[in-house]
Amino acid sequence: MFEQLTQLVQQYGQEVVVNNNAVPNEHNEGVMNEAGNSIFSSLQKMASEGGIEQLAGLLQGNNAQNPENPAVQQITQQLTSSLGEKFGLSSNVSQEVAGSMIPQILGGLVNKVNDPKDSFQITDLIGAITGSGTETSGIMDTISKYGTQFGLDQNADGKLDLNDAIAVTKSSGGIGGFLGKLFGK
Repeated sequence: MFEQLTQLVQQYGQEVVVNNNAVPNEHNEGVMNEAGNSIFSSLQKMASEGGIEQLAGLLQGNNAQNPENPAVQQITQQLTSSLGEKFGLSSNVSQEVAGSMIPQILGGLVNKVNDPKDSFQITDLIGAITGSGTETSGIMDTISKYGTQFGLDQNADGKLDLNDAIAVTKSSGGIGGFLGKLFGK
């Protein structure tokens, strides 16, 4: 996931950071690295603190691009603070950079997860956020166990797997819709 995140940061950071005269050129790379780190660490923190509903809300529809989404606000605030502390950027410049980059990057990440043509999968995202295959397996086992009770077993094979997740995500607006159905959102 970190590779995909880095690509998105580079893509959206070009205009917001590199072409921004308020960000000194010697800090361009550091600012973009900090954006990626802030997103990754914030998503990990949400998952570790049981914020699966917050993650589901973030991944649903266009919520990742909505600056009013609490998860987007949380990540934006973290990055704003880091940019001021680490690079001496003014609060206005830090807020402008974070407020522009975070929704774009998160939106791009969600689009990658929801794009059936992209090799990046929801299991990759969950695995990266939780940090280990064991935890990912545990999350997927829980989803499988309870997902069949919520009618998410799309092919009626008695188990909930990636094929069911793909079918539900196509019919419910992406992986956020799948997680939302699973967790009653």
